[in-house]
Amino acid sequence: MTNTTKVGVFDSGVGGLTVLKELAQLLPHHSYVYFADTKHCPYGPKGPDEIIRLSEIITKFLLDQGCTIIVVACNTATAAAIDYLRANFPIPFVGMEPAVKPAALATKTKSIGVLATKGTFNGRLYRETTAKYAANINVSYQVGAGLVELVEQGKSQSKEASELLQTYIAPMLDEKIDHLVLGCTHYPFFIPVLKKILPEGVVIDNPAPAVAKQTARVLSEEAKEPHSGIGTEPSVTFYSSGEIDTLKFLVHEIELTTKVVFKNKSYQHFIF
Repeated sequence: MTNTTKVGVFDSGVGGLTVLKELAQLLPHHSYVYFADTKHCPYGPKGPDEIIRLSEIITKFLLDQGCTIIVVACNTATAAAIDYLRANFPIPFVGMEPAVKPAALATKTKSIGVLATKGTFNGRLYRETTAKYAANINVSYQVGAGLVELVEQGKSQSKEASELLQTYIAPMLDEKIDHLVLGCTHYPFFIPVLKKILPEGVVIDNPAPAVAKQTARVLSEEAKEPHSGIGTEPSVTFYSSGEIDTLKFLVHEIELTTKVVFKNKSYQHFIF
């Protein structure tokens, strides 16, 4: 038995598993409650008000499960809702931010590519980070329409995925990018395909490890406070608002070492 905090993690679907994997590797002694809002995926085309509504419902659910910190493992939800969540709930929230800063600071060709959702590109964080760190470099950006759906269908390694990614990446390569920023938590599932498409030397920037480190910092700051998770065995519990087969498959793929529990449909006491 170890001391453990319950960390809530949510995404529009399975994309946040790429963040959960990093969290569980860096912070294996904590428990996690993961909520996949597969019923309403994708979030990218939705308006801010709708994303805030969904994020608030999920946050209340995670609080009911005993979570004392929540990682918004969705770039679109972070862009639309994290300010609202921080203003209305008395717990820490850690959000996603496209890795534009490290890419902009490291580029040698002064040209980077960003692949993200429409909601992420329209968000304050993306605009402010790009204006601050990428003002003097070329940023080639592309909305990854259809990519989230492919991951949710378990087709991230398919020929269809490869062809769509090549269509999106080709104009960026024409711009001589040497960094590709993944601005959606679903997109790291495409890394094996992207490595085949991208020339050697193009760096893929995945923000998930940095988010895990930020979560560790916040947990360290909060460690002085007592929490209800003390004395429990670390575990990961999964909930979904819809289909759960792809979630189960990809959870196996990311190879979590802690106890895994699936509790599909337990969300239903909320009205989505």
